Amino acid sequence: MSVFFYFLLFLGDLIHQLGKYIESITIIYDCEGLGMKHLWKPAVEVYGEILTMFEENYPESLKKVLLIKAPKLFPIAYNLVKHFLREETRQKIAVLGSNWKEVLRNYVDADQLPAVYGGSMTDPDGDPLCKTMLRYGGVVPKSYYVRDSIKMKYDQCITISRGSSYQLDYEVLFPNCVLRWQFASEGSDIGFGLFLKTKGNETKKVEAMQAILPSERYNSHLVPEDGSYTCEEPGIYVVRFDNTYSVLHSKKVSFTVDVLLPEGHTGKQA
Repeated sequence: MSVFFYFLLFLGDLIHQLGKYIESITIIYDCEGLGMKHLWKPAVEVYGEILTMFEENYPESLKKVLLIKAPKLFPIAYNLVKHFLREETRQKIAVLGSNWKEVLRNYVDADQLPAVYGGSMTDPDGDPLCKTMLRYGGVVPKSYYVRDSIKMKYDQCITISRGSSYQLDYEVLFPNCVLRWQFASEGSDIGFGLFLKTKGNETKKVEAMQAILPSERYNSHLVPEDGSYTCEEPGIYVVRFDNTYSVLHSKKVSFTVDVLLPEGHTGKQA
C-alpha cells in the first residue's frame, strides 16, 4: 500500500474519533537517537521521495513540525532533505531548544500530551510514555531487512590490479563536514581505508599520512559496505581501496563518495 493510503487512514481515524473534519496536523518529531546510520544514501533518497509526494499532493495538510532533542548531527541530516521542501514548508519547521517541554504545551493541551513530553497524560497504569496510546519506533529487526533487494547505483566503477591500490583525494573546506561512502566489490573482498594528508605533504604514500581509518579488508562482495566520518578539521582526505595483498586477482569495485556540508554552508566542495 502507498504512503498516501496510510496517511488517509490515519486522518480518517482521527476524524472518526474527534467527530469533526481535520484540515491540518502538527507533528512532534523526537530526534533522540538520530545517528550516522540514518544517513545511508538509499534511505535518504527514499525519504526524499516521500517528502516530495506529500509536497505535491498534500501541501497544506501540515500545520507545524516541532523537532525536539535534535543532536549535533541534525543540521547535516536536514541539509540532505531540505531541498525537497518548498520554502513555505520550511517555515513551518521549528527546532526547539532545552525548553521544548514548555513550548510543546503552547501547541498541545497538557491533558493530551504524554507526561514524558511535558504534559499530564499517562497510561491507566501511570506509564508516562503512554505506550497503550502511542506506537514508538525502534531498531528494525534484521528479519525485515530488504537491503539485498536494493539495486545501488554507484557513481564510479574501477578495476584495481593485483598487488596495487587506488586512491582518491577529497578536499574538505569546512570543519564538521561528513565524508560518506558506499562501495561493493565483485568476486572477492577489498581493502578500504581513510587517511588525512598532513600539511605540506604532497606524497601519495599512505605511510606519510595520518590514518583516520586504517586499511581493513571488507567482504563487500557479499554485502555492500557503507560508512561515514565527521571531518573535524579541513584538509585533503584520501579514500584508499587496497588490493596490495592479492598476488593473483584484480578487483572490480563500484563506489560512491560524498562530502556533506554542515549547516550554514550551501556551496559545493571544490
